[in-house]
Amino acid sequence: MKKINDLSDLLGQAQQMQAHMQQLQSEITKTEVVGESGAGLVRLTMNGAHEVLKVSVDPSLMNPEESEILEELIAAAANDAARRVEAAHQKKMSEMAGGLGGLGGLARKLSG
Repeated sequence: MKKINDLSDLLGQAQQMQAHMQQLQSEITKTEVVGESGAGLVRLTMNGAHEVLKVSVDPSLMNPEESEILEELIAAAANDAARRVEAAHQKKMSEMAGGLGGLGGLARKLSG
């Protein structure tokens, strides 16, 4: 009978972990980060789903003759924001993994 209880506990822990993962994914998606380039002349806000929400360009860069510079700075800000989103993802995932305490004892239950 103990094995059935262990299996029931195991399934309960798996369901809790799945619910926790869904909550974390929702939090990650709602996270907003700001990427910058050109010492802050170009700022780009991106959410955790990698959607660009806002682009801010300093008026000093609005010279049509130097549009290539602006294009490069926007691309660099987008790449910076994407790296920051990935860092936020990694941080959330490591927080979740730490909160599981060795997968919530699942390994012990499977081996015992």
